[in-house]
Amino acid sequence: MGEKSVKINIAGRTYPLKVDSTEEAFVHEAAVLINKRVAQLEAGFVVKDKQDLLALTALQFATQYLEAKTKVVDDKDGLLSSLTEIDALMDSYLAKSR
Repeated sequence: MGEKSVKINIAGRTYPLKVDSTEEAFVHEAAVLINKRVAQLEAGFVVKDKQDLLALTALQFATQYLEAKTKVVDDKDGLLSSLTEIDALMDSYLAKSR
């Protein structure tokens, strides 16, 4: 796929970007999520500088990312353990039926 020029608005500023056409929808959706989070923070706090809101938004998204990443690793370990148990049960069953 080819690169495409897009303009993304984040916290009142427009940023021209070149993105792969397969990523365009994700970039637009990410901008919407960022703007929603900035608006929520702006409504809850008295902040004069949007940079502070953007920093807090980045911190929240990074924290969520790290939590999700940890959960995926934990789930993967649990899944591997379950599959090992199932494999042992199947081996036992097949050994008995021979």
